[in-house]
Amino acid sequence: MTARDGEGYLPGVRQILHIDMDAFFASVEQRDDPSLRGKPVLVGGGERRGVVAAASYEARPFGVRSAMPMAQALRLCPQAIVVAPKRGRYEEASARVFAIFERFTPLVEGLSLDEAFLDVTASRRLFGDGEAIARKIKAAIREETQLVASAGVAPSKFVAKIASDLGKPDGLLVVREEDVADFLAPLPIERMWGVGPKAADRLHSLGHETLGDLARADEASLERALGSWGAEVRRLARGIDDREVVPDREAKSVGAEETYDEDLRTRAAIEQTLLAHASRVAARLHRNGLCASRISVKLKRADFTLQTRQVKLPEPVDDATSIYEAARELLGRFDIAGQRFRLTGVSASDLHPGPPPPTLFGNEEKARRRAVESAMGALNARFGEGGLTRAELLVTPRRSDREE
Repeated sequence: MTARDGEGYLPGVRQILHIDMDAFFASVEQRDDPSLRGKPVLVGGGERRGVVAAASYEARPFGVRSAMPMAQALRLCPQAIVVAPKRGRYEEASARVFAIFERFTPLVEGLSLDEAFLDVTASRRLFGDGEAIARKIKAAIREETQLVASAGVAPSKFVAKIASDLGKPDGLLVVREEDVADFLAPLPIERMWGVGPKAADRLHSLGHETLGDLARADEASLERALGSWGAEVRRLARGIDDREVVPDREAKSVGAEETYDEDLRTRAAIEQTLLAHASRVAARLHRNGLCASRISVKLKRADFTLQTRQVKLPEPVDDATSIYEAARELLGRFDIAGQRFRLTGVSASDLHPGPPPPTLFGNEEKARRRAVESAMGALNARFGEGGLTRAELLVTPRRSDREE
């Protein structure tokens, strides 16, 4: 492999880092519960319909991977310990990790809670080259969060992402500009962004096995196989990727949804789930200093038919009661009589910074609710998500948690 440990870069060459936390959700669970350390851990929902949100490295030799049905994962690794997701804990850890990133550069593009691109080109005078910065970031993450990250360093986002993937777990792989073509050439075409099984089959049928094959391919042939995307695939395979790291990408929505082990059959059961979702959405809005002017409800029937309804509110909200009241009203727009539902969800969009603006005559009840929910959020942040909850939610349907 032509990637090197790094001896500095030419002054005009970009240095892009891709940092990816290793088995993030599962690692947080093992950090917080010493009894889970060294054991196969699956984070996700119930066995019947849940999916694996994260698998610890102890579970992966059995063939378990993220997004796999939990039932299949447990057949492959019956000794695995299943842990329900604790979104608040992951968001807390993520915030600490991103704060570390921002010590080294303001150019941080978050892709998810556990993954980001960093442009450190202008940071070299203060902190050293890309490899040195990546080492410092990895060390700070380990020391301050007791978690492990892998890093890729390269002149482009595409190559940095592949480098971090290849270095896992706890890896650091540096690809110098002059080595990019040789680094990419032998990699299988499945390493190309967006190439799933069907696209891979089409490319294999054309005789393309590696990224080097794609780099040498005729552009018109790739466009016939992949559409207009074919030209971009050829450029990326050649290591041509000028995309900038875009910081401060704002969330378009905040949501929560659940898939249930047993179908919901009554309006009362659905309403209870909507209250749970509204509470989680409100907590996330509080944590991120946001309010929302649009609420949506999602229902998926037992036959997998998906329906959504949404409403524009007269003023922004960030409290669970207001979100729930809007969701409950939206529920009246669905035909639920005689139907069975496997999934429900609530999301808030049309987001605005800060708490809702005060109204002309004020609203003491809403202010009181915000104060109560802020106190609950602070206690749950201190003692763990779920430590304090609404009495109405003490009995809930069996579910598989997922948050957007």
